[in-house]
Amino acid sequence: MKVVALVSGGKDSCYAMLRCIDYGHQIVALANLMPLDDSIDELDSYMYQTVGHQIVVSYSECMGVPLFRRRIRGSMRHKHLRYMMTPGDEVEDMFILLTEVKRQIPSITAVSSGAIASDYQRLRVESICSRLGLVSLAYLWKQDQTLLLQEMITRGIVAIVIKVAAMGLNPAKHLGKELSVLQSYLVHLKELYGINVCGEGGEYETLTLDCPLFTDSRIVLDEFQIVLHSSDCIAPVGVLHPSAFHLEPKNESTMVSDNGKRSCIYEVQGDHMKNEHVIKPQFVDFGSDSEGDMDGTVLISRRKGDSFVIGCWVQDSSSNSRGLQRDLAAILKKIESQLSGDDLSWVNVLYIHLYLANMNEFALANDTYVTFITEDKCHLGVPSRSTIELPMRQAKLGNAYVEVLGTKDQTKKVLHVQSISCWAPSCIGPYSQATLHKEVLHMAGQLGLDPPTMMLVSGGPLIELEQALKNCEAVANSFNCSLPSSTILLVIYCSASITALERIDLQDKLELFMKKRLDLELQNGGRYGVCDPIMLYILAPNLPKGALVEVKPMLHVPEERETISRIESHVQSAIEVSNCWGFENLNWPTSCYNSYFIHDKMCATVVSVDAESAAKICQGTAHENDSCFENEENLRFISRFCVHILNKSLLKNGFSWEDVLNLRIYFKMKLGLVLDTLRKVFTEAFEEFAKNCQSGNVVGDMKFLNLIPVLGSGTNAAMNDIITCELFASTF
Repeated sequence: MKVVALVSGGKDSCYAMLRCIDYGHQIVALANLMPLDDSIDELDSYMYQTVGHQIVVSYSECMGVPLFRRRIRGSMRHKHLRYMMTPGDEVEDMFILLTEVKRQIPSITAVSSGAIASDYQRLRVESICSRLGLVSLAYLWKQDQTLLLQEMITRGIVAIVIKVAAMGLNPAKHLGKELSVLQSYLVHLKELYGINVCGEGGEYETLTLDCPLFTDSRIVLDEFQIVLHSSDCIAPVGVLHPSAFHLEPKNESTMVSDNGKRSCIYEVQGDHMKNEHVIKPQFVDFGSDSEGDMDGTVLISRRKGDSFVIGCWVQDSSSNSRGLQRDLAAILKKIESQLSGDDLSWVNVLYIHLYLANMNEFALANDTYVTFITEDKCHLGVPSRSTIELPMRQAKLGNAYVEVLGTKDQTKKVLHVQSISCWAPSCIGPYSQATLHKEVLHMAGQLGLDPPTMMLVSGGPLIELEQALKNCEAVANSFNCSLPSSTILLVIYCSASITALERIDLQDKLELFMKKRLDLELQNGGRYGVCDPIMLYILAPNLPKGALVEVKPMLHVPEERETISRIESHVQSAIEVSNCWGFENLNWPTSCYNSYFIHDKMCATVVSVDAESAAKICQGTAHENDSCFENEENLRFISRFCVHILNKSLLKNGFSWEDVLNLRIYFKMKLGLVLDTLRKVFTEAFEEFAKNCQSGNVVGDMKFLNLIPVLGSGTNAAMNDIITCELFASTF
């Protein structure tokens, strides 16, 4: 990509340019924001470094690329973390500046910045990029600062300290010193006082005088003054004010060819925004959802808390399909109407499962998706999302199926990084990496993408799995939790193109990865204790971007750093489990049932039914093959068994059906298995169970039942289940 680099004169923005070059991008312009008054060194700004702005003018000549500069007329008016367009705010100066750069150099598609740890700065750059249709590149984001500082020095960044404002740093002693000289001392201060080694906490700022991108000249500082802003005895504040400097050619040929050459510098004026520069989504008329088969079937569940689940699809669309975009538009419109009817909106949505009948139409699905779910509608952050292909047309579920998890309260915390970085895959669009709500972290489905290139790693499913897990780790660490010890449920979506042997290797790889990470965590003290997450494998026809593996974790992030453990036996002995069908004495395989719970907080259960289990459940009326599921009477036995085991899991762990937030029933799509029949027998099983227990409220509102057709599922990579039930309950 052709890139305009935001430069402040500091080391970070210069090193960010080097990283852009490393990943094959081309720096074609520089952009800088400076004070209105040249005599002022520093503005009171959380957004821009302006100390040393007198020197930045020479960067154009040093690099041989044009420099666009604008004087900052705005101030900090929008003080919330997530930025919204605010007239008069200093961020709008960046918008005007980059708008002019894009006007003069239309081929520019990306913006580079040196953000390392500041969400405040990153989110504002991303906001401007989104409005201008540009990609944000932040290759230093979330990187270890000690390693970054070492890399900068090793790669030839020659920078001096021009501001100090931290304990252990003295204006008279340290201003003007090169980073290479101060490196060991800065690391020492980190150990003593916990300062940010790269100065991300405002401890110090730098001015780059030379770097590998300065191909023509280096900067030589001739004169400067030390200006003391605060004489505080603990952390005095001072800046270096450059008075005179000159450029020193790096070789004789440069000196000859550049004799009399003028640098290409543009000062960008303008005091107001022009709306024509804002990139707006293109809204498509999908027609009325009342036409033909456009009515969506909506299932919604509510429980005693504020959380809810909505599931929607276009009924029987496979017989008269009007296409993915119309189906998905009808679904999203139906859900939007349902939310609005309850005085809710997309801002109340935490997570979205998007199931498609054809992954080749993924781009079309996104085009439709962004016309309904936007950042403007979700001021607290856009919901996280996972997307897979399912055999839905065979099940008469149409071209798309959307499942929405939401809440009435607005206490969620959303991580939405749109910048391309080395940290984790970016989410360029209205879906986020993860959403935290009531101690549960709902993470978006992670592919085996290499974050800085956003390309799938090569080498097959095992390599993709490892990269996807690393991406999950990066996101989890942002919430101060751990993948091995915080995970409640780990869903591994596998593409149908993976062979049976590769699936076995995949499971071994996953178990080895988690064990190594857990051993490492225990060696480091084990921050949260040890848990044993449920592993659930789903076989899907296709995944986004042609991926072979997609990983979707759900994690527990306790508000207080308590020790988490699974204590099943203590609860089980104290509760009499209701059994109305005589399954209690059945010798069923222990692998049928996996449960994870945190006392008084949450319970996750997966019930697996394969052909062998079905033969025992149906008490000899079924055979150990898939054909047993084509018999409605056998399905009744199996549905009752599932309800019985789910109830047993809830009761022995101290939960009730009123605590259930969601129940998904994955079923292996076979010609003889009809969706309506499956829904019928499960509904009857719940009704019969409630009646026998003499409590109509024991099961609650059974509209939370989601039937999802798959090619295979199970708690191991063989995925031989014909029916797998996934339940999640919470007392929050």
